[in-house]
Amino acid sequence: MADEVLGVSVGRVVTFTKQITARDVELFAEASGDDQPLHLDDATAKRSRFGQRVAHGILTAGVISAAIGTRLVPDGIAIYLGQTLQFQRPVMPGDTITATLEVTALDTERRRATLSTTCANQNQETVLTGEAQVLLDALRDD
Repeated sequence: MADEVLGVSVGRVVTFTKQITARDVELFAEASGDDQPLHLDDATAKRSRFGQRVAHGILTAGVISAAIGTRLVPDGIAIYLGQTLQFQRPVMPGDTITATLEVTALDTERRRATLSTTCANQNQETVLTGEAQVLLDALRDD
């Protein structure tokens, strides 16, 4: 089919769901170096506008990356090229986040897709919106 690449076409929707645990936040802080007390210290976080610890925004965006990497391309792989992000509300440890991706444009010649990206919590409240660009690539038969 000329309007698809590796099983991906405009209108394709995929989701990925993950609970963000306190341990995830701690591991992300360790991996990234972002040890801001808002993410790690209950006493500090209690004094913030949120009243409790908040997950890193980029950790939440990682759920989008997981959806791209594990759900988007049935017959190959997706290589993340770019992403815009708008954080709508905080994500707390214990929240369950579902990333929903929709293919909104496809350049079949260059094998690139544009995706609408949204993350929502367990209460169906939008926590993050944006747009991603990915390269759709086939695996080699070496």
